[in-house]
Amino acid sequence: MSAAAPTVEAVVAAAGRHVPRLMTQVEDRLAVLTGGHGPLLSRHAGETIAAGGKRLRPLLVIVAAGEAAAAESARVVAAAAAVELVHSATLVHDDVLDDAPLRRGRPTVLAAGGRAMATATGDLLFSRAFAELAQGGDAEDLRILSAAASDLARGEQLQRADAWDAEVTEERYRLRCELKTARLFQAACRLGARHGPGASAEAALGEFGRRIGLAFQLLDDVLDVSGPPERTGKARGTDLLDGTVTLPLIRARRRDPALAALDLRTVRDPARAREVCEAIAATGALEEARAAALELVAAAKREMPALGEAQRRALGLVADGVVARYR
Repeated sequence: MSAAAPTVEAVVAAAGRHVPRLMTQVEDRLAVLTGGHGPLLSRHAGETIAAGGKRLRPLLVIVAAGEAAAAESARVVAAAAAVELVHSATLVHDDVLDDAPLRRGRPTVLAAGGRAMATATGDLLFSRAFAELAQGGDAEDLRILSAAASDLARGEQLQRADAWDAEVTEERYRLRCELKTARLFQAACRLGARHGPGASAEAALGEFGRRIGLAFQLLDDVLDVSGPPERTGKARGTDLLDGTVTLPLIRARRRDPALAALDLRTVRDPARAREVCEAIAATGALEEARAAALELVAAAKREMPALGEAQRRALGLVADGVVARYR
């Protein structure tokens, strides 16, 4: 969790010592859930999980549960692990669809094992996520996570349908972000709330998660344009090479006639993608997109539900961690 370490340390100080204990249990559980499926499948699934990442989604489950997380540790850990498994599964499948060679600076399952192995690995991670929740016998937990997974699939379908279409509207782009990213953040907070503050806070905590998830995606799209690769773990302008239109390009096209006339299919190599990224940055569109993300985080923090001071502070720190990844 190196990328998230400063956030985790700050959250621990605010929320209590149960946070690192439960996060460790989540890691241990993830290792168990990805093992025992044959040498090849277990290796690829295990390496996908071991590659780490920010672990923001399971952290949100634990922090949203608050002090009750310690008493309801088994259910909270199961929910946190399931959310991370769904997230990891979508990344593996995204890499198949994008023919991506790198993820987090490492070879993807696709690059290391081929398309069939990557597809099977993603399928395994999805199945283990729902099996983990099913063991707890809570049908509502399953409904929440399955709805988020369905939204992820719908968001991916919309993104594929929009590929190479430079006329994509900002509203359509935001809908994709909602479905592909924000809904899983929302589900993480709802799952935590159900085993912590309860129904009275579930909707409000879900809205908190939705907003910071949307901000997360906006900033991720800014990073794709601004780079550098050693920080993002992928080539600068990967979205352009995939034909994916994001907010920076949408805003930049309004200001630069050359970008407005650009045929995305002519962006065929990393050198050309870097040139287009420079042109986008020169319009000020990155600052606009970042400001939109910061406003979402500010609104999330401002409109948090009535919780204990320690929990509110911890949630605020998680939200700040979303912004910190941009700096």
